Amino acid sequence: MNTPTNVQIINGPDGAPAFVVIPYAQYIKDHPQEDLVPNEVVGYMVKEDLSAAAAWRKHLGLSQAQVAERIGITQSAYAQQEQAANPRKATRDKIAAALGIAADLLDI
Repeated sequence: MNTPTNVQIINGPDGAPAFVVIPYAQYIKDHPQEDLVPNEVVGYMVKEDLSAAAAWRKHLGLSQAQVAERIGITQSAYAQQEQAANPRKATRDKIAAALGIAADLLDI
């Protein structure tokens, strides 16, 4: 029985399913925009060699002093945390909360 569907399956050279194409509206429904990293953030990370936290801060138009104030630390202490290669989970969570983003968006 063939049930109508909006999904298209594309087979690879070996005949096995390799790709699935779905309508864009369905993709957006299943992948909320809050889960996506803006191109500008990635651009700052690549072009300016910024950490994810620094790139998000710049994208949001915030200074280090503003983020530090939101966290309750000094600007210099925040600058060190922003440059940390692998910040602790608690630190990452505080930075994300201060930036108003999900913590996992700093894991890029």
